[in-house]
Amino acid sequence: MKISGKIKASWILFEFLITVTVVIILMRLFNSKQWLIRKSWAKMQAYLTGYDLEVIGSADEHTQLLLLNHQSLLDIIILDASYPKDLCWVAKKEIADMPFFGQILTLPKMVIIDRENKKSLVKLVSDAKERLQEGRVIAMFPEGTRGDGKKLLPFKMGAKLLASKLNLKVQPAVIINTRTILDSLNFTAKSGKVKIIYLDPIDPKEDKEWFTKLHKKMQEIIDRETKSS
Repeated sequence: MKISGKIKASWILFEFLITVTVVIILMRLFNSKQWLIRKSWAKMQAYLTGYDLEVIGSADEHTQLLLLNHQSLLDIIILDASYPKDLCWVAKKEIADMPFFGQILTLPKMVIIDRENKKSLVKLVSDAKERLQEGRVIAMFPEGTRGDGKKLLPFKMGAKLLASKLNLKVQPAVIINTRTILDSLNFTAKSGKVKIIYLDPIDPKEDKEWFTKLHKKMQEIIDRETKSS
């Protein structure tokens, strides 16, 4: 019997509530193992949510700032499961402020930004510099919020500022089809294939227009993948 998209989404929500609670407790108990705990949980989601992953290209070992399109909560989970280094996500303060569950961001010291605070970009640069010194890779969604998976939203300037201020090596990646697998806005879910397409690394010092060109390049890849699916 085929399970409806909303029933599956309800199952995933229930599963998240239970397993994220366990992850938070384990991170509090085993502080030095936080990355391993998060990565193990993220890998487990491939079985519990029912997605298959195809990776095209590879993560550059010298990358300091990873830039991605954003369409689903699953984006973060898939990257945490597959990326070879400890990612430090740039996340909204509203999520970190959630009672108890906000600890999924605060315990592993993700970079938290407050869009209502004019000094948030200063804190972004300061916190990111600290995490980089710990050997982590900063991961950002330059759109700032989730799109529909087909058309990129305009890029916010935070990622460009961060790359410039800290002189970071940037690698973009395009995620395909996560919204189809888990659409948290319409509350539907189904099984299927997800792609991560790694692009060539970028040195922002070599091209002042890199940020604008990147938006165009990522949109071209999304258009191509959407037409071929």
